[in-house]
Amino acid sequence: MASLLASRLLGLVRDAVIAGMFGQSAERDAYVLSFQIPDLIFFLVAGGALSSAFIPVFSEYLHTGREDDAWKVFSVVVSVMSVILVVVIAAAWVAAPWLAGVVAPGRPELHPMIAQLSRVVLPAQFAFFIGGILFGTLYARQVFAVPGLGPNVYNLGIITGGLVLSHFLSPGVLGLSWGALLGAVVGNLVIPLLVMRKLGMVFNFSFDLKHPGVQKVFRLMAPVVLGLSLPGVFGLILNFFGSFYGTGVVSALDNSNRIVQAPLAIFGQSLAIAAFPALSQFFAQGRMDAYRDQVASTLRTVFFLAVPASAILIAMPTSVVRLLLEHGAFGPVETARTIETLRPFAFGVAAWCAQPLLMRAFFSIQKTVTPIILGSVATAVFVGLAALATSSKWPPAALTTAGTAAATVLVVMMLVAINRTVDQIDFSGILRTLGLAGVCVVPSAGLWWALDRFVVQPNPGKAPAALALLIGGLAGVWVYYWLAKRAGMREAAYLERATARLQHPGQS
Repeated sequence: MASLLASRLLGLVRDAVIAGMFGQSAERDAYVLSFQIPDLIFFLVAGGALSSAFIPVFSEYLHTGREDDAWKVFSVVVSVMSVILVVVIAAAWVAAPWLAGVVAPGRPELHPMIAQLSRVVLPAQFAFFIGGILFGTLYARQVFAVPGLGPNVYNLGIITGGLVLSHFLSPGVLGLSWGALLGAVVGNLVIPLLVMRKLGMVFNFSFDLKHPGVQKVFRLMAPVVLGLSLPGVFGLILNFFGSFYGTGVVSALDNSNRIVQAPLAIFGQSLAIAAFPALSQFFAQGRMDAYRDQVASTLRTVFFLAVPASAILIAMPTSVVRLLLEHGAFGPVETARTIETLRPFAFGVAAWCAQPLLMRAFFSIQKTVTPIILGSVATAVFVGLAALATSSKWPPAALTTAGTAAATVLVVMMLVAINRTVDQIDFSGILRTLGLAGVCVVPSAGLWWALDRFVVQPNPGKAPAALALLIGGLAGVWVYYWLAKRAGMREAAYLERATARLQHPGQS
């Protein structure tokens, strides 16, 4: 969580640099849309599924005394995927002008720039794919700090590209693209490879597809490749429909999405990443009681942390957007446009944060079909609502509202499905935590809304927003924690113990 917190803080700095230099201009729209082509490749080759399918199999061999087989699977998967990726990336590089029209049909005037920028960032996909496997081996060995460096180095690359390279390249956003490529290669390939060599990595170029572990990895991947799970394609679909609106809307959607990604990464993805190897190990060792307890306790913690984060974004959107983004080319008009799409998004923070854990709960027991079917249903809901919003010429906020609705539907379906799959998940305890968190956050939300409405909105500049978030935000969080503790929430007690351990690491 600490490494992803650092990553999101750097991500906010990155977004502030981009916003200040390019605002919500056509150039910024082209930069956002240029990632559609690499993201399309990531989706088609099932990049997220590769790591999710690999970790349970690698862990199974590693934790049952078959380390040679674990490294054999690693070698074959890396070898096969490397060849596939080189071919696919090269094909996409050639077809970039045509693909620009596929991913951004509503902005034909930007297609040449989208293709140019996409060709720069396309090779970064190789680093992301292979880096995902490298990170997977580190996660399986309970090494979390090094994978956490990847996003941080990536963000530093983009920041450097914006502050330095963009002044020497035309268009200026090309500097961001080259920075992204550099950060991806260093953070996702160079650093983990150096660390894994010290940990005794064994790699031999091999195409032994007959190995049962290799077959299991690709068999677990298959449903994800064939499915259209909402988390994997949400950004693609959001920007696709956003391209039918005017200049700056894609950038506004991207800004609101990135702001929501902060709590998602810090509270959702970090806890899911930490729990995933443990869940895989529990399943491999047949310890299903420990598996069920881990799922329930982690999900309760996710909801306990996500609910106040959601409330802050709903009650204080002006403070958040003004502090993070409003400077340079990003003015009050851009702030208002971002707030319009951010607030509906914020209502879905808890659902978005729960999804990574629930997805990995299925993957860890080597069941990939169910979550992908449910994710595809949620995608259909989102596409239907987004198409209705676009055809009806509803405002852009309708797209983020559709995303929140679809994410909520997905989490409800996954909660029911995982409970039926492994039985005896503490379903009532999870719902109790969610309900109590919603009640305990109400007074804090009222404080945050009052500060945003009566202090920040009438007073332009970053100082009022910073003070409101710092003082009001901390006060509201303390009130939430105090009420949660009085309500007997286990998560508040856990937070108190964790803080005590940080202050006195020598004590148990």
